[in-house]
Amino acid sequence: MFKLNLKIAIRNLWKYKGYTAINVIGLSVGLASCLLIFLFLKFQLSFDTSYDNKDRIYRVVSSWTFSDGDFYTSGVPIPLAPAMRTDFSQFEEVAAVRSSGGVVLVKGGPENKDVKRKEAVFYVEPQFFKIFHIEWLSGKPEQALSAPGTMALSEKSAIEYFGSWQNAIGKSVNLDQKTDFKITAVYKDFPQNTNFPFNLVASYASFPEKDSKAWGQVSNRSECYVLLKPGASTADLDQPLKKFIDKYYVDKGPGKEQHIFQPLSEVHHDGRFGNFRYSTISYKELAGLGLIGLFLLITACINFINLATAQAISRSKEVGVRKVMGSRRGQLIWQFLSETTLITVIALLLACVITELAIPGMEQLMREKVSFQLFAEPAIFIFMLLLVVFVSFMAGLYPAFVISGFSPALAIKNKISAANAGGIGLRKTLVVVQFSITAVLIIATLVVVRQMEFMREKSLGFDHQSVAVVDVPSDSLNLTKLAGFRERLMKFPGIAQSTYFNGAPLSNSNLEVNFSYDHRGKDEQFQLNIKAADENYLKTFNMSLLAGRGLSKSDTVKEYVINETLLKKLNVLRPQDAIGKRLSVTGIEAPIVGVVKDFNNNSLKEAISPLAIFSSWNRYNSIAIKLDPKELSKTMSQVEQLWNATFPDHVYELEFMDQTIESFYRTEQVMGVLFKVFAGVIIFISFIGLFGLVSFIATQKTREIAIRKVLGASTMELVKMLNRSFLYMVLIANLIAWPLAYILTSKWLNGFAYRTSLSVWPFLLAMVLSVLITLITVTLRSLKAAKTNPIDALKYE
Repeated sequence: MFKLNLKIAIRNLWKYKGYTAINVIGLSVGLASCLLIFLFLKFQLSFDTSYDNKDRIYRVVSSWTFSDGDFYTSGVPIPLAPAMRTDFSQFEEVAAVRSSGGVVLVKGGPENKDVKRKEAVFYVEPQFFKIFHIEWLSGKPEQALSAPGTMALSEKSAIEYFGSWQNAIGKSVNLDQKTDFKITAVYKDFPQNTNFPFNLVASYASFPEKDSKAWGQVSNRSECYVLLKPGASTADLDQPLKKFIDKYYVDKGPGKEQHIFQPLSEVHHDGRFGNFRYSTISYKELAGLGLIGLFLLITACINFINLATAQAISRSKEVGVRKVMGSRRGQLIWQFLSETTLITVIALLLACVITELAIPGMEQLMREKVSFQLFAEPAIFIFMLLLVVFVSFMAGLYPAFVISGFSPALAIKNKISAANAGGIGLRKTLVVVQFSITAVLIIATLVVVRQMEFMREKSLGFDHQSVAVVDVPSDSLNLTKLAGFRERLMKFPGIAQSTYFNGAPLSNSNLEVNFSYDHRGKDEQFQLNIKAADENYLKTFNMSLLAGRGLSKSDTVKEYVINETLLKKLNVLRPQDAIGKRLSVTGIEAPIVGVVKDFNNNSLKEAISPLAIFSSWNRYNSIAIKLDPKELSKTMSQVEQLWNATFPDHVYELEFMDQTIESFYRTEQVMGVLFKVFAGVIIFISFIGLFGLVSFIATQKTREIAIRKVLGASTMELVKMLNRSFLYMVLIANLIAWPLAYILTSKWLNGFAYRTSLSVWPFLLAMVLSVLITLITVTLRSLKAAKTNPIDALKYE
């Protein structure tokens, strides 16, 4: 029976080659898109899911509640981890992590060549590896990372620095020409899908500020992870946490620190806090992408249903003859489902080829390695089987019931019409649904593209064009060279200005501290973002002063420049009123000498933070260089030569501010590209389906068109007749799509503190586009039908 059904199915597919081609193309593109979306979702949802006891692992994060909103950070005060280890009996393990970075120098590396590289370094307590189980090739964390001056390397880093991981044990690396670390262990690389890019792990005992008692300072570089004891839950931590906060945070009131125990599963998906990868993607965005995948399947299935039911008339005699010969309805249903399944399988095979071809582009977009192995990864194989079953039944079941239900007498007499071949009303409804989905995707894509343009074009309050940033060494020897380096640098004609600092105007590395203003007697009820910079900071980034002046030349803190947001939070009405007032930050009191106009010191997803800028020579870790665009190449070469001559043991890495700012919106850029691609796919599927449907309708109306032509109808009148019903359907679809698109795009835009306005233009443009494409598609096919010689259609009547 199966063999017979397969043979009949192949014959019918070959007989109706045009119908088969349209369905296979539409389904294959839709299925390939679904496979790509599945691979993307699978990768994003797999972050940090391979660890033992993952359900008991939590990150301690910080939040502040103010009258005008909440502030969140992944950072915690440095003394929090040891205090929690003492005060919480519910924790099995507590581990502090501090991210840092610098130049790693290895003398006599592979082939006896020195290796010099800029690297991220993480100071980690050995308890971290009791929480996160990683395979160790040599050594154990409790011994290897217990003493100061010790370091463990990932297998990849050990090979890069020493030629093999075995050679690394016992060797030394130098960090920033200040500290030598002995390699005491090597561990297997962390998986690709992790939020811990730990290649170099130094003992936490080596962290210079490990004994800090500054509860009022929070940096997103300091994180804390805990492992709950079996049977414990976060509900058990509520009361101990309140006591903990009362005990260690002396200043009580709104705006002071609160802590949240964030499950490990949310670290990659909660944009409020971020992570060490500086990359998050929310569950909402993943759900939106999954919804697009579902829309793709529905659109492809609608194509199939419309074409199958429209084609039903041409197969009515076949059904009538088979019923007269004794075929039961159930057998006919299975026959038509077999055809649908065969088309789906062919489309899926073609989709696998398309997916394989598209993977390099997806890897380039995601900057990650994407795996597409059917049998090595059962989840992909199972997903593909589910796709075949879903599409076969979704697309094939209704047409199978319709076609198998034809009356044999009417079928053999050729009395089956469009009205009883699947219902014209249903086909119109499906077309409306299909075009509604298309319109929603067009509107959403236009809004996403506009928001991306808005973020690129919005003035951030400072000049970042042609500004290059280079990390500078921070050891005492090289600090003495900084002044001379800048003097020689400013002699190059292609350099307009330069400045030393420890925090760019817009940065993902921020330090929040407690402070007091104007001797009010206690700390203010919100945190202050601080940046250390020299007297050229405002000039280099072309920042505007509202009152007072910029910083004067100084090696230490002797005055502050603040921003407008700080004044608003302090209820100071005029910028001039703040000049001369005293500001105390981390115990260092100095006068306010200037008020700078607000600039975005966070990404556009977040509001501007209250800010203070001051001079502190020993804090500087970067130099920003304002370049003349006309002499860019020549000047960059000169800067590199001067750098290598001044700091021969330090790595020269230049990054333009534009690139840094762009990296803040990496996730949005990826989502924007995916939206555009898959919206284009849905439009393509919708309109090849429309072309196929018009073709069948035109074929069914051959005699009607011929009679109208004989009676004097013009070609344009015939084209209008065929266009009219489709245009009505497209307009109705747009009216349905508008409110849905408005709700979806409004919610997405609400995730940005600074966003474009949601105007009517994307909605109107979506309607114009869908109407235009419909007119072109239907008209092309209608013209062919209208120009047919009426004699050919009527000569046998």
